[in-house]
Amino acid sequence: MIIYIKQMFGPFLLITSLCGIIARFNEYVPSVDMENYMMKSDYKLSVPQSFTWSNVDGVNYLTKNLNQHIPVYCGSCWAHGSISSLADRIKIKRKAAYPDIQLSIQFLLNCRLGGSCNGGDHLATYKAIHEYGSIPFEDCMVYQACSGDSDEEGCKDRSNFECSPKNICRTCDTFTSHGGSCYPIQYYPNATISSFGAVKGSDDMMNEIYKNGPIACGINAEQILEYSGGVLDVPLKLKMVNHIISVVGWGYDQILGKQYWIIRNSWGSYWGEMGFMRLVLGENQLGIEKSCAFAIPGSWTTQNVPCYEDGSNCK
Repeated sequence: MIIYIKQMFGPFLLITSLCGIIARFNEYVPSVDMENYMMKSDYKLSVPQSFTWSNVDGVNYLTKNLNQHIPVYCGSCWAHGSISSLADRIKIKRKAAYPDIQLSIQFLLNCRLGGSCNGGDHLATYKAIHEYGSIPFEDCMVYQACSGDSDEEGCKDRSNFECSPKNICRTCDTFTSHGGSCYPIQYYPNATISSFGAVKGSDDMMNEIYKNGPIACGINAEQILEYSGGVLDVPLKLKMVNHIISVVGWGYDQILGKQYWIIRNSWGSYWGEMGFMRLVLGENQLGIEKSCAFAIPGSWTTQNVPCYEDGSNCK
């Protein structure tokens, strides 16, 4: 018997049972009805038993691992899962051309496009980017793990985390001791989304991943906090969703005789299997198959507007 307590305390959702407290946080705060965007395939693609975008004919199409919890704790999994998947899909479209395009998660936090450090929604992130029009490259606004509602040390100056031109893309001209200042960059490299949607169920998830690239999905993070490797098989654990990750492929375990999802988390490469984990596929374990979102890349900057080192001609 599960009794849900309705009060929400910041990023913490209290869930109790006859056995006591069983969950301690919730970084997934849905704000968009996924059913309104759900994509349903009329057929199942012929997919291999094992497939991952980390190795397609010897080519890695995944972008870099991320850690949402540095330099301070931030509940931005919704942004990390969705944006790493989008960056992967751009890399796939670019045929793994160098250098990788990384996108600014801090921009999303500053402008509240999908959520904040107190949680958010992966589908709402794609919707917000689509409506805003674009997302800057990461070197416009690097990750600081802060949003305007964060009380962590380093996040107290709220002016740095409001949605202003300086907090979308900026550069600084010299040391402050030499009279330097930071300025917004008006013309900056960016990427766009042409469309987005939601998907659930293992067949439709595999179709979307195989056809277009990694997807962002919800999972019960309580059961993976101390994951240390191997194929996780926990059919009796709760299927609630409180965390967003990305699913990049699948494989087959000979001993279990089951397929498994290949999942990339945003807790750093020290966690799990170099930042990844494996979870049994087809049984909706930990809720992995009920709340997924994806975006189709539109365009991305290939030729920048040349700005001076101090950005003075692009203010």
